[in-house]
Order: sequence, then C-alpha cells, then structure tokens
Amino acid sequence: MVTSPIAADRTSRPLDRDDIERLIAIDRAHGGHSRRHFFEKRFAAAKAQPDDFINLGVVEDGRLRGFATARVHRGEFGSERAVAILDAIGVESESRERGIGQMLVRELGKTMGRRSVRALQTQAGWTNHELLRFFATAGFKLAPRLALERPVAVPLDETTEEI
Repeated sequence: MVTSPIAADRTSRPLDRDDIERLIAIDRAHGGHSRRHFFEKRFAAAKAQPDDFINLGVVEDGRLRGFATARVHRGEFGSERAVAILDAIGVESESRERGIGQMLVRELGKTMGRRSVRALQTQAGWTNHELLRFFATAGFKLAPRLALERPVAVPLDETTEEI
C-alpha cells in the first residue's frame, strides 16, 4: 500500500443534506450504480432520529473526499449493548490509499464512544477482496455468528418436519 502524507487541512465532520450529491457520486464510482434512494432514506431517518445514526465525512482542500454512514442498534437479538452497523463507506478514487478510510473508522469510533456504543459491525461480499483488505487493516475481525438468507419467492417445503 502506498501512502501519502496526511494533509494539514484534512478534517472530519458530520455529513449534512448538502453533502448527498457528492456522497452519491463517490459511492456510484465504486458500485457502478446510484444508491440515491438508499442515501436519501438514511438522511431522512437520521434527521428524524439523530441518536440512531452516525454520518461522517472527511474534507480535504474544501472538498468531501470520503464518507461513512452507520446506524445504532440497541437490544437486537437479545443483546443489551448498543452496536453500530456500518452501512456504507466510500473514498473518492483519487484519494484512496491516503488514510481517509482509516480516519473515517477512527472518527466513527470516537463518536460511538461518546454514545456508549462499544462495537462496530459491517458485512462485505467475500469476493470483494479490496474491501475485505481495508476492513482487516481497520481492525475488523470475523464475527462469531453466521448470517443466513433465504429467498422469499421460493415456497417452503411442506414435507419438512418442524423443529
């Protein structure tokens, strides 16, 4: 990994509605399609319930270079501790490998600490090696549970015995 020195004017700050077009552009460059509706819903939910969301950006030279969005869950699956779920993270292509993603994860951690949230969780496709490498570098480890999924268009097998 090639790294450049951290810019003196690099700062993190909460994202606001004015950042959405830039955030969507950064995300689209990596994913190949726009997730406008997803981000618009996230910003609306964060406005309605600000304690349940963390939306951060890194600004350098007056321009948003990267972002992270997370939601806070309390009491899911019987857990008594609050957990933040990293929904999206992105850094503009020309600013990658310069520590912006790591800064976003650090700043998320600081914000989570102020809210008594003790863990950050996320998920990634197991073939997305670049993202998995980033998560490993950022200190993520495999979680001790298995994510399960079932297509809803497939009818249940009525011959299976109930547990």
